[in-house]
Amino acid sequence: MKCLAWTLLGCLALGAAAHAAAPRSNYVIQDIYHVNHPYAAQSPQELATKMRKMSADPFAFYRGTADLFYRDVASHSSAFVNTATSRVWLDGDAHLQNFGAFRDSHGNDVFALDDFDEGYFGPYVWDVWREAVGIQLAAEQMGIGASDRDAIVDTFVEAYLDKMTDFKGNDDELDYRLTTSDTSGAVKDLIQAVGDDTRSHQLDKYTEIDNGARRFQNTAKLATVDSTRYAAIAASMTAYVESIPSSRRYASSYYTVKDIRAKLGSGIGSLGRYRYWVLIEGPSSSNDDDVILEMKQAAPSDVALANPGGMPGSAYDNQQGYRVVRTLKAQLTHADVLAGYTTIGGDPFFVHEKSPFQEDFDYTQLTSVGKWETAAEYMGKALASAHALSDKDYDDTLIPYSEDKEVADITDHHHDAFRAEVRAFADDYAQQVKDDYQSFVAAYDSGATLY
Repeated sequence: MKCLAWTLLGCLALGAAAHAAAPRSNYVIQDIYHVNHPYAAQSPQELATKMRKMSADPFAFYRGTADLFYRDVASHSSAFVNTATSRVWLDGDAHLQNFGAFRDSHGNDVFALDDFDEGYFGPYVWDVWREAVGIQLAAEQMGIGASDRDAIVDTFVEAYLDKMTDFKGNDDELDYRLTTSDTSGAVKDLIQAVGDDTRSHQLDKYTEIDNGARRFQNTAKLATVDSTRYAAIAASMTAYVESIPSSRRYASSYYTVKDIRAKLGSGIGSLGRYRYWVLIEGPSSSNDDDVILEMKQAAPSDVALANPGGMPGSAYDNQQGYRVVRTLKAQLTHADVLAGYTTIGGDPFFVHEKSPFQEDFDYTQLTSVGKWETAAEYMGKALASAHALSDKDYDDTLIPYSEDKEVADITDHHHDAFRAEVRAFADDYAQQVKDDYQSFVAAYDSGATLY
């Protein structure tokens, strides 16, 4: 493994046979405990699910340990970052499973980033690096060889740089979207699947009619909440509705609560935090157009571990749910009109529609190098779009730069060197993740206390 001077591991000249995994093993386990223990009292079952999911493979472990990534990159520099490009609105957790296809608020079926929990300010390379490492890990899991994995990372990076250059000097990013007309392969198939989705199918899957009223089904993943919690969630709807700009609010009857459940087992990184599904009336009193909202407990972004104070609390009123909402709106065109935030029992929550028109990206469908490279190209473009949209185009009091111009300029005539830098980072850090994963699995299998 090349020497990258990881924050807590350091660069130990021990040779391949004595790789420095053992000294870091205790740190990794302690960190996992430290991050997850605050949620142990509220959601022990969900944390048990999280540990089980993280034990599946290195990529799943990577998804569940974003904090480790940011503690490590805090001391790792890039040759292609300056003042302007160190203050980019990051997605914060760019990896394959946080891209997807969905119908935007203008009715377009698109492919883009679809998870914004870690949104925060920092160097643009952190998003690029995090996605590149994820590609390395997931592609290796799918049996793709080392040289081909490097080529896929190169494709992703070059697509990102080229699209930032395309956006430079114009406002094309304001109307840019990836649809079926300009995609192919697995990404196009994913977008097309959105067109086959229906609200009635979603409602039939998760709800039922009981005495003339629609209610959630009783399932293992949709648990009832006690009456006190139910009342607190219902009461929080007032603040949620008020968090939506008045110009985008529907009539108050739209938000009438019909049922509430705790949603269990979703995701990896956020397992342990409260997550609720709220069934609301929707546009009419008919049972056929009811809407499902998801309320997700928000926490400080892991990016702040590497860039403390990098995003001023005034940018989101020190409300972590609002930070997530602002990131979503900054990085997408025609964002979810139901996106908002609220507080339940003193905890911040991000609220959005559990859209019936959404499909998650499944990297296991990428069964050849060509399929991987095609998907990686679209992910590079989608990430560039998010960065370009969330600069001064969104709020020039927060990001006063045209980041597409700044990134294009600092990497101009240096694409080969930038790709090489990202490739080296992704190769080395993927190995670190695999070492950390082995430490975690050993602890998990031995019954160590992890939360």
